[in-house]
Amino acid sequence: MRIAVTGHRDLHGTTMIDVDTALRMLLAEFEGDGPVTGLTCLDDGADQAFAKAVLDFGGTIEVIVPAADYRKSLAESNLLEYDRLLAEAVDVRELDYAEAGPEARTTAAMAMLETAEHLFAVWDGGPVHTAGGTADVVEAAKQRGLPVTVVWPDGGERG
Repeated sequence: MRIAVTGHRDLHGTTMIDVDTALRMLLAEFEGDGPVTGLTCLDDGADQAFAKAVLDFGGTIEVIVPAADYRKSLAESNLLEYDRLLAEAVDVRELDYAEAGPEARTTAAMAMLETAEHLFAVWDGGPVHTAGGTADVVEAAKQRGLPVTVVWPDGGERG
């Protein structure tokens, strides 16, 4: 099963713990369907939590790096984890963008959806804040007919 992830970057504290737990519970439900390949950009927050969970469940990850300067766009506190997860990826594809702006991130998300069989969306259900954000990726997945599972804990907060 090839599962892509999209989600908010600004998750902390109990919200991050609850999201991690929910992702692991979902992955446990997919265990009977064979090995899971997680498709991710390894962004801060939801992406990295998803990648760690996939690896912990014995799956593999494939990474799409949106731009040459992508690593610089991540929170400094997440760089070591980004590097570790990137090193564990079975496939890394870097897109031909110099800067990790909205266009690069949107293109990366759409590239994940091209080969995904399911999308996990760590999303509070809110509207688009930036082009290529979680809401846009969810809408694109639905238009492609991909099953979408939204993960958002009761009382979850961003910021």
